[in-house]
Amino acid sequence: MKKWHIAITGTFTHLLLGTVYAWSFFQTPITEFTGWNNAQAAWAFSLSIFMLGVTAAWAGNKMSVYGPRKLAMIGGALYALGYLISGFALANQSLVLLYFGFGIIGGMGLGLAYVTPVATVSAWFTQKQGLATGMVVMGFGFGALVMSKFLAPVFLQLSDGNLSTTFYYVGAVMIVLIPILASFLQLPKTDKRTEAIQEKISIVNYIKTKPFITVWLIFMINIVAGMIFISFQSPLLQDLLKTKMPAGTDFSDAGIVASLAAAGATLIAISSIFNGLGRFVWGSVSDKIGRMPTFRILLALQAVIFGLLIFVREPVVFSVLVCIVLLCYGGGFGVLPSLTKDMYGSKLMSSLYGALLTAWGVGGIIGPQIVAFMKDNYADKAGLYAFMVGGGLLVVGFLISLGYTGQKTNVQ
Repeated sequence: MKKWHIAITGTFTHLLLGTVYAWSFFQTPITEFTGWNNAQAAWAFSLSIFMLGVTAAWAGNKMSVYGPRKLAMIGGALYALGYLISGFALANQSLVLLYFGFGIIGGMGLGLAYVTPVATVSAWFTQKQGLATGMVVMGFGFGALVMSKFLAPVFLQLSDGNLSTTFYYVGAVMIVLIPILASFLQLPKTDKRTEAIQEKISIVNYIKTKPFITVWLIFMINIVAGMIFISFQSPLLQDLLKTKMPAGTDFSDAGIVASLAAAGATLIAISSIFNGLGRFVWGSVSDKIGRMPTFRILLALQAVIFGLLIFVREPVVFSVLVCIVLLCYGGGFGVLPSLTKDMYGSKLMSSLYGALLTAWGVGGIIGPQIVAFMKDNYADKAGLYAFMVGGGLLVVGFLISLGYTGQKTNVQ
């Protein structure tokens, strides 16, 4: 029972960390409030995900030294601090401070706190790896639902629509709850510091191998595809909805703005459910059909959907396809921990899983910036061009996956 208690605790820790995925809820309000363009605002989110990946690589390699509890508690506190600094940044309309708070400090907190629950649960479950780790990362996927439909609306109402105060409220919640949940994380006795010597093997030797590079690229491309929507699904949906409104509609009208924002928040909430379920469902599927075959299905399915999105003009159809993309995006996170353990064994799992998460950081920059660039420079065709680029990358990712041998990697 103890291992399931730890799995549940890790899931709720990820649920709070996953609120970062609701960024698109704030993207338009921030640009309208500050006057920053889409690319400027989106860099706060991109930096956060980049720092998550980089810090997770360090945390995964140090988990046997410091333990999951300490890393996750410090990470939760830093993530909360990022929101508090961001609130101050918005109040003073300081873009640099927003980058520092939400992007660097908050992102570092995410990296420290993200990798530890996954690696800890993986250490406890010797069987059904995809099921167990998929359940934990499922919580991260549901985080956008918690933010877009509960935390953000409630705090915006309490603060009379004040963005900076809303960020203060979110930071206060995170600084209390995440460290409490993280305090329950612990490794099995056999996976504690006695294995630290094993993990001192230079992971650089593994990172340079073809299997690692192949998996890194596949995961990164899967990230880019999902990030295109996680960062901009609300603005993209609102753009489609505007085309369905009568000519001459005043889009500055408070009622219109509120209805469009509500539609965007609903898509964020629903798609986050698919993001979360994808981690659990595809993780379980990979237990049955294999890790890389599952990744190939994810990439191929998304490539088809991105092709369809080029022609879609109906908001409902767009929303359905977005949900399927995020189902696949979440699936990548559900499969990766088990694939890493299959490749390198339990002793090196946390170190190399953390190293693979740097792909998340890189994808977190590329995906949002693709859409931000298109919206700032080709507003009328931003979605079209972003979907063409994303679809092309997915085809490349599928072709790369065909070169994976599936052999367990050993480095002497």
